[in-house]
Amino acid sequence: MTVVTFTVPGKPQGKGRPRVGRVGGFSRMFTPEKTVSYENLIGWTAAQAMAGRTLLLGPVAVSLHIAMEVPASWSKAKQARALAGTESPTTKPDMDNVIKAVFDAINGVVWKDDVQVVQLTTTKAYAAAPGVTVEVAEALK
Repeated sequence: MTVVTFTVPGKPQGKGRPRVGRVGGFSRMFTPEKTVSYENLIGWTAAQAMAGRTLLLGPVAVSLHIAMEVPASWSKAKQARALAGTESPTTKPDMDNVIKAVFDAINGVVWKDDVQVVQLTTTKAYAAAPGVTVEVAEALK
């Protein structure tokens, strides 16, 4: 069974909503630059993890762990509770937007298309080092 695991370093970001701009008198949709940069980082990290392997073509199961940075403004006691798992992040980014950014970024890198995802497990918690850990495994057919 093929399993691909990688961690995207840095503050997790959700996929930004498309924006409308005017070019030459015409309206055009575009993805915000911040989203493009983050998706490029995800894609590059995933490509490193793939190490030249071929794309997964069948059904896949995905596990995402979104590690959020503990606010520095919190007291030492509250920071300790957050790292111990008794405080949960209820702030942005929304989990579904992070999932969308990851899935769109690894289309054509890990799998052919995100329609192949048949199982998804996602967690969001505080951690000492922020990032998103992604595990993609072939699902049972």
